[in-house]
Amino acid sequence: MSAADARQADLQKASRRPELDVIRVLVVVGLVFFHSALVFDTRDDYYVKNAQTTGAPTILAALAVVWAMPMLFLIAGVGSWHSLRRRGAAGFTKERLRRLGVPLVFATLTIIPIPQWLRLRAADPGYHESYPRFLVRFFDVRPDPGDFPFVLSGEYFETGHLWFVVLLLTFSLLLAPLARWSPRRWKHEIRERLSSAAGRRGAALLPALPVAVVCALVGLEEPFAGWSRWAYLLFFLYGFVLATDERFRVAVRRDAPMAAVVGAGLFLAGLPAFLAVGDAGGDPFTDMSPLATGARTLYGLAGWCWLVAIIGLLDRRRAGGEDKDAAADGRRPARGRRLYGYLAAAVLPLYILHQPIVVAVAYGVVGWDAPIVVKYAAIVAISLALTVAAYDLLVRRTRVTRFLFGARD
Repeated sequence: MSAADARQADLQKASRRPELDVIRVLVVVGLVFFHSALVFDTRDDYYVKNAQTTGAPTILAALAVVWAMPMLFLIAGVGSWHSLRRRGAAGFTKERLRRLGVPLVFATLTIIPIPQWLRLRAADPGYHESYPRFLVRFFDVRPDPGDFPFVLSGEYFETGHLWFVVLLLTFSLLLAPLARWSPRRWKHEIRERLSSAAGRRGAALLPALPVAVVCALVGLEEPFAGWSRWAYLLFFLYGFVLATDERFRVAVRRDAPMAAVVGAGLFLAGLPAFLAVGDAGGDPFTDMSPLATGARTLYGLAGWCWLVAIIGLLDRRRAGGEDKDAAADGRRPARGRRLYGYLAAAVLPLYILHQPIVVAVAYGVVGWDAPIVVKYAAIVAISLALTVAAYDLLVRRTRVTRFLFGARD
């Protein structure tokens, strides 16, 4: 084997990031807990609300919001780089349209209207319109190019939680021609300059600065899990760049402990300011007051630091045990491999299915005469069971349903 071939083999081995798949699964499962909590949150206007609410979910949710959805976009960027290398720009575009475009259209036509219909039923006990009749009003839409990439709007129409799929598909389709037509020399020079700069301690934290600028000046969008769509674009591109050179991965591993400390400090400083703006009657997501702008700046800085800390510390742990893992690979139980494959294929379908199920379950549970803790536990347990059951029984068993929900074969 030549030196070039050996280096390529090492890079392919290093590119395997099973911990990123695990994070994706944990985030998607965690969304059931997150959206169930919004039923009881005083500040959030969720589809179905409990009569008694509390401010506790806001504090707890902040611990997840600061990193969870940005992490999904970062991981998607990493995967996009590998997919582009294997398939080329045309193949990548076709694959993204199949894996994201098809389930986006299918789910919008079938299950995405359910939460809006249940919102109307929950708000007005006298509302008895059937679901098929409501669909006519739901799909009464008009073009809205000013809200790109959400180019349709209507009184009841929404993409719901599939805003993530809309943005990810848009970012991917924009990336493909850029990667295809950018001169190879430019891409090489940019990568070399960035990787050279990454050799300095603390360099992995610098991408937080553009994120902070976007958060401060553009603002945040509460319907998109508390981040701007353009901040998500940065996270997606950062993931793409991170995958292009092993030196970036080394820098993230090196700076992860620093990122954890800095990120925790920024979060603790920014959260009280964020809440103070809201308590004073302002909107911390969009106000341009010094306090709101400063809180969003800290939020953006903390978000990137948390991503570096999480993926870097997990990678350090994995790197430290690679020899042991390699020796144990052949002895790993087949059951563990099957579970890993099952969950990796299920991520997108579970994401698509979970929110309509959570809202439907909450619609029934909020009427119980029980404490908030009991209702919350019931919504989470029932929703998790139904979401997994729906995937296992209604999606994964046929090629057609796997195709419609974007599941991997």
